[in-house]
Amino acid sequence: MHISDEGILTQLGYPNDHANINQLQNVKSSTPGFETIKRHILALADHIKPYGGYIAFSNSKPHFKIKIDQSNPSTIPLAVEKILKWAQKYNVKLMEVKKEETYYILGIAK
Repeated sequence: MHISDEGILTQLGYPNDHANINQLQNVKSSTPGFETIKRHILALADHIKPYGGYIAFSNSKPHFKIKIDQSNPSTIPLAVEKILKWAQKYNVKLMEVKKEETYYILGIAK
């Protein structure tokens, strides 16, 4: 299935403007195996949304970040479980930011 850059941005809630397309290009080039996992990233975004989770551009790293809203602490363990199972299933390497409920998608693990 072909997913365009504009489709990725739209599904993650970003406008299709030049800045976002450039940032997406940076994420793609910094994420080994991006083309293989991009549809799975979008599916994860849908699966974690009910738990206050979302996938967004990072302001500090050239990767997507997975963030869990901490306003409802009871849903955090459920979201983390979904994220970790997803990463294991698709062999995705994550970098966890301690005490922030944030994970960076680094690419396919080798």
